[in-house]
Amino acid sequence: MAIFELGEVKIEVDEDGFMQEPDVWNETVAAALATTEGVDDLTEEHWKVVNYLRDYYLKFGIAPMIRKLCKETGFPLKKIYELFPSGPAKGACKVAGLAKPTGCV
Repeated sequence: MAIFELGEVKIEVDEDGFMQEPDVWNETVAAALATTEGVDDLTEEHWKVVNYLRDYYLKFGIAPMIRKLCKETGFPLKKIYELFPSGPAKGACKVAGLAKPTGCV
């Protein structure tokens, strides 16, 4: 496993940069991980997506499907890609501290 380190954040990540221990996730970790996705400042819109993904994951143990993510946040898929350029699975899920999605998010 690799170690991702930025400022006060030091976490174990897999080869794609996803957290290995989602329980250590917090807003500071999210902001640090966001920099790996080209997002320097997490806005209220970013947090809406991140918090939805996080809540869904904690409730069901998996990431939601893209259609559900868009419907529940009110953001079209195009907007999700504007917020997280590498997409909902790679970017948004990574920032939310989820495990790497295995299928279509």
